[in-house]
Amino acid sequence: MASGPGLPTEDQVSLDIDDLQVSLQAKQEDTQKKTFTCWINSQLAKHTSPSVISDLFTDIKQGHILLDLLEVLSGQQLPRDKGSNTFQCRINIENALTFLKNRSIKLINIHVADIVEGNPSIILGLIWTIILHFHIEELARTLSCNYKQPTQGRVSVAETSPTSSPPVKKCSKAQARWQLSAKKALLLWAQEQCATYESITVTDFKSSWRNGMAFLAVIHALRPDLIDMKSVKHRSNKDNLKEAFRIAERELKIPRLLEPEDVDVVNPDEKSIMTYVAQFLKYSKDAPGTGDTAQGKIKDVMAWLNLQETKLQKVLKDSENETYLKKYQSLLTFMESFNEEKKPFLDVLSQEGNQSELNKDQLQLRKSWKSLNHQVNTWKAELNEALPSHLRETEAWLQQVEELVQEDLPATQDHSEARALTQERITLFKSLMDRFDYHSNILLTFENQDAEHLPLVPPSKLEEMQKRINTIAGKKFLPCLEFHYSKCLVLGLLDEVNAKLDIWDIKYGSKESVALLLEDWQNFLILLD
Repeated sequence: MASGPGLPTEDQVSLDIDDLQVSLQAKQEDTQKKTFTCWINSQLAKHTSPSVISDLFTDIKQGHILLDLLEVLSGQQLPRDKGSNTFQCRINIENALTFLKNRSIKLINIHVADIVEGNPSIILGLIWTIILHFHIEELARTLSCNYKQPTQGRVSVAETSPTSSPPVKKCSKAQARWQLSAKKALLLWAQEQCATYESITVTDFKSSWRNGMAFLAVIHALRPDLIDMKSVKHRSNKDNLKEAFRIAERELKIPRLLEPEDVDVVNPDEKSIMTYVAQFLKYSKDAPGTGDTAQGKIKDVMAWLNLQETKLQKVLKDSENETYLKKYQSLLTFMESFNEEKKPFLDVLSQEGNQSELNKDQLQLRKSWKSLNHQVNTWKAELNEALPSHLRETEAWLQQVEELVQEDLPATQDHSEARALTQERITLFKSLMDRFDYHSNILLTFENQDAEHLPLVPPSKLEEMQKRINTIAGKKFLPCLEFHYSKCLVLGLLDEVNAKLDIWDIKYGSKESVALLLEDWQNFLILLD
């Protein structure tokens, strides 16, 4: 009697599971690669020199693509090497990673060599980090309450006074919990958009989106005129997804980052769906349909700014003839209230953009905000000038050191010029730090009392100055400058070598011409020594 096929062994089952996991990981990487490529292209289109990438793992090696992307997202111009050889590409990638690290963005196991070698998982990890920080987290921060919510049954004096902020408004769950992780905040926002549809449950950024109904519900919440939600239940997953992506692209101008086959799978890629859903949140903030709400918020902020300016002028007038101690306490009181009250408006006050893109109200808002900050800074400067002479000297020294430390490192295409500028910074920093002990001693020995044994300066001001001195002492600024100097020295030397190679890399002529080339080479080596 012939025996039937044998049962699979434990090793065979293990191998099958491993193969399945590798296959799923490969599919997710393919989806991420496609999604991230589309997202990057949608950002690069906004650059002053627009470009397009076709193969993420290959094109990212060029370095300048990363810099273009970060310039669009940050609104800053980043240092770059204009060349395209391997060495120059490495420099540009290093500049990009350094920029991210300087913004306290954690880059775990992401190195220049991995990018140059086109390591898929590392490159996808880097792009996801950028998307999460500049796209999703930035949007999640906007889910803050429009106004502070007072404690129930209790209203403070400030809230009932004529100079209090506008009346409080109740905020949504997503707004009240904006401090959650970006992922949770985005999920909460998506759940709110779908809340009116009992048949649609969103619990994650995976299978909840597979049938396409959640995408359609979000679109309907943003633009009810575009979707008939009664018809979606009877359509296939593919049809719903296709319809959602088509409408989002055509009507909402949201780039098509996904295809139905990317989502209608057992285990859709979470990062790709998060990236796509975040675009709907961005639309909800920028859409023309929400213009009335946005315009109302701008008016609220303008009213608050005018109120703060009135408060500031009153405080300045009331404290005009007071002692330094009382003037400084008035500043602290004002700043404490000012910083607390501005929190609900930070999403509007921190908005960036070119002046040409702003409307009349937004331009006026920006002007008023700058004016108020200028007045506050002028008041602070006047108080610093009114400090007792030794403290005034120490305050001026502190500001000099802080400005020097906060300046960006010299960045120029001319490495010799960058090296000279860095040397100037090193010399200036050493000169300032020669006075470190002197100014530390001033704070330690300052007798903070007048003839009537009252404080000349608020103790909090002395504590603040001492903290700043401790911060300066703890910063490793000089080693950073010295490293940058050495780096510019090496890069400048390589520029010289490349220039010489261009001269030497010619067809040999007569014996005399070769002798001249050899002499030039030897003189160059002597110069290097």
